[in-house]
Amino acid sequence: MQNQKININTLVDEAKFTPFHWGVLIWCLMIIIFDGYDLVIYGVALPLLMQEWALTAVQAGLLASTALFGMMFGAMCFGTLSDKIGRKKTIMICVGIFSGFTFCGAFANTPVEFGILRFLAGLGIGGVMPNVVALMTEYAPKRIRSTLVALMFSGYAIGGMASALLGAWLVPVYGWKIMFYIAIIPCLALPLIWKFLPESLMYLTSKQQTENTRNIVSKIAPEQVLTSDTEFVLNEVAEDDKAPLKALFQQGRSFSTFMFWIAFFMCLLMVYALGSWLPKLMIQAGYSLGASMIFLFALNIGGMIGAIGGGALADRFHIKKVLSIMFMCGALALILLGFNSPQIVLYSLIAVAGAATIGSQILLYTFVAQYYPTTVRSTGMGWASGVGRIGAIVGPVLTGALLTMNLPHQMNFLVIAVPGVIAALAIFLVNLQASVEGSSQTKILNIKAQTIKNTAN
Repeated sequence: MQNQKININTLVDEAKFTPFHWGVLIWCLMIIIFDGYDLVIYGVALPLLMQEWALTAVQAGLLASTALFGMMFGAMCFGTLSDKIGRKKTIMICVGIFSGFTFCGAFANTPVEFGILRFLAGLGIGGVMPNVVALMTEYAPKRIRSTLVALMFSGYAIGGMASALLGAWLVPVYGWKIMFYIAIIPCLALPLIWKFLPESLMYLTSKQQTENTRNIVSKIAPEQVLTSDTEFVLNEVAEDDKAPLKALFQQGRSFSTFMFWIAFFMCLLMVYALGSWLPKLMIQAGYSLGASMIFLFALNIGGMIGAIGGGALADRFHIKKVLSIMFMCGALALILLGFNSPQIVLYSLIAVAGAATIGSQILLYTFVAQYYPTTVRSTGMGWASGVGRIGAIVGPVLTGALLTMNLPHQMNFLVIAVPGVIAALAIFLVNLQASVEGSSQTKILNIKAQTIKNTAN
């Protein structure tokens, strides 16, 4: 009697949305919320840090970039490590690192100490993002995959909003350090993450951990009849894809890999330029500290709406088209921000800018996750995110330098808008035929063609 074989990729793609999926979504969402909190925390503390340590705009921009250097190395290293030791362990290591060292930042007495601690925290912040996206992608049913990943990643914007609101409420009373004390919460939650966050099903199957795989399959597809002889398999792995980093440049992926890197670079440049300097830009324009925090709130509200709405559109149309249009809309909104507008228009433009920067960043991760095969998914996202971090480093420094030049408001926003146009072009040029989806469609067409040919013969 032949053993029953279950293809895990097909099972996940065709699964109904179950309480187990809710669990994965909620835990990944909670982790991303604190990641987003950490994105905005420096922008909230920046005006007071500049005052306390007598920092110039350029020095403050360089200090912001220390965390971003850490995020660059963290994304590259932990993305690749995850393909070897599993998503869950890597996520827990990253959470411990970013939560612990962000908390320690409250005890820094000098800009140098603060910069070192932010660099170390950045290793964890950068490492956790590609891994939670990979985990959610590997559990999400295909028909709602973009929506679920975008919904999870909207936690990035929720964290940013929480940081802005808490900053507006707590910082004037307790000072900037209170924001860093709050960052210890994820570290305290590590035992719960260990208990409730599942390991990647694809990883468990590839490592032949049959009992754990059977356990999770019974939760994803309760209707599936499993026996002691059931064998779990994955889609066949191409020989070239067994070396994750090398595989990014094989199977016709080289050009698209570079396009993803350019898009990540440009998108993160805009995200971090706005995240780090929007309050300061608005204070210079005559708004109060409290009002400038609300602009950050509007930016992140837009990011959340852009991520969820863009994810829903990407499941209906192709994510490539959705992303290209979003980047162009964002560039236009940023250009218009440089002109005097009524307050409602100003908030609307900031929200659109948030949707097209923070929201597009989230959809970029989704696109990359769907583009590469499972065996190199975290590596692909890690390296795209890591290269993007160079843009994140350039963003705050470039904006700080622009502020010292005392240019008109319009010129500052025009410079931040240009990367949006470049990102739209890069995404437009991505070759879908080299993606997992594109390859599958090509194989189906080839099989149909062969069937027709055999029938004709």
